[in-house]
Amino acid sequence: MSTIRRIFLILFSIVYWTFFIFSCILMFSVALLIWLVTLLFDRKLCFLHLFSSFWGHMYIWFNPIWKCRIYGRNKIRPNKTYVVISNHQSMLDILVLYGLFRPYKWVSKKENFRIPIIGWLMRLNRYLEIDRGKLDSYAKLMTRAREYLQNGNSLLMFPEGTRYPGGNLGPFREGAFRMAFESRVGILPVILEGTSRTIPKGGLILTGKQKIIVKILDEIPYESFRHKNPKELMREARDLMEEEYNKILESLNK
Repeated sequence: MSTIRRIFLILFSIVYWTFFIFSCILMFSVALLIWLVTLLFDRKLCFLHLFSSFWGHMYIWFNPIWKCRIYGRNKIRPNKTYVVISNHQSMLDILVLYGLFRPYKWVSKKENFRIPIIGWLMRLNRYLEIDRGKLDSYAKLMTRAREYLQNGNSLLMFPEGTRYPGGNLGPFREGAFRMAFESRVGILPVILEGTSRTIPKGGLILTGKQKIIVKILDEIPYESFRHKNPKELMREARDLMEEEYNKILESLNK
């Protein structure tokens, strides 16, 4: 990397993160107002989540060096409840997936709820948290997830459980698939590519121009896996996503 390009990316990153911090303060004030106004009649907090989606994805739209394309948005059927699963490459994934602009609840690790403003917003939205260091936390999560799904709230999870840098999918965990079984709802697979190269892990200096791809696959309906078990479904879903992920990589390398 040339010195001039390096200096440009450092300065651009400073401007970007400054905008991020100050806009978060303003946007949280708006989110809090929306929460107060809609709380009594919007039990699912759809309005707040959709505003959160605009807020989060705004940082993708306003960044001229990132080009994000979302394919298959029409496969998300209105008023249908899903367990949405996606591979996980970067901390940017959440902002990118907000671009689905569909009501759902995030399932996220407890540490994210401790982040100022971001964590406050997650609590306002009643997203689900899990403390990965405690066994009873998983049982509580499953109970709340079942209640959410039965009340028509879709959930979005990263079944890998942690970030993988791209080029392949990591091993899946069983939780998302058990939720789908117990609540009798379909699985909606989503594939991400490109976010791992936008911001280096553990760093804040943006790496330059990057194409980000989101591909929504066909639903795996409950009727197709009702006679299987969660582990079988987990393996089949991962195989399907890996196959589609490899197709994306091949198309990018042509």
